[in-house]
Amino acid sequence: MSTDASPRLVAIAAGTLTMMDARTRTSWSTEVDAFEIAAYPPTQQEYAQVTGAWPATSRGDRLPVEGVSWRDAVGFCNARSEQAGLTPAYRLGADEAIAWDRTADGYRLPTEAEWEHACRAGTTGPRYGDLGDIGWYRANSDERPHNVGGKKPNAWGVYDTLGGVWEWCWDFADPARYGTYRVLRGGGWFDQHWSCRASVRRGSYPGLRIDDVGFRVARNS
Repeated sequence: MSTDASPRLVAIAAGTLTMMDARTRTSWSTEVDAFEIAAYPPTQQEYAQVTGAWPATSRGDRLPVEGVSWRDAVGFCNARSEQAGLTPAYRLGADEAIAWDRTADGYRLPTEAEWEHACRAGTTGPRYGDLGDIGWYRANSDERPHNVGGKKPNAWGVYDTLGGVWEWCWDFADPARYGTYRVLRGGGWFDQHWSCRASVRRGSYPGLRIDDVGFRVARNS
């Protein structure tokens, strides 16, 4: 793994997927444009190189950063973009007023649809492989985080989308029910197997920091 803060990006082709919400028992078809997504969540070392902060409760250079809020993740994206000479994707304000410049070439959070499309890598089942082979979850993690990239990637070369850390996405979870909550995807190291599925949706307050919640970056193609 690189020792600098540049994320390793994977090119994801455009596609169509069917998404679902278990609570409302609804499903919908979504078109996803081509984009790029990080092969791994940011490591603690990468996060510190960009922000100067080590927010995680379990420290390790190659452990995924966790204990970061949605707003922290957005701030990281802008800071990393500025360091790389790219146009920041976000105009910052209050959490609900943060605006995404969709034309910017800088780093950003994936949309929920982009995240699921990249996670599935063309598969349609609950997971792209056996969970024990592809992710850290309660049955194999010793209830602690592990270094990124230690499990098998999916067919497109994306690692750790299921298990490891929950990942913030850009989208609101369900404004009518949860207000400003933002979407979390993927499950974490403390979760049971049923939470670590490609379709599982969770939401949380954008300012909340939780010890198994992280993120990964994306960019426009």
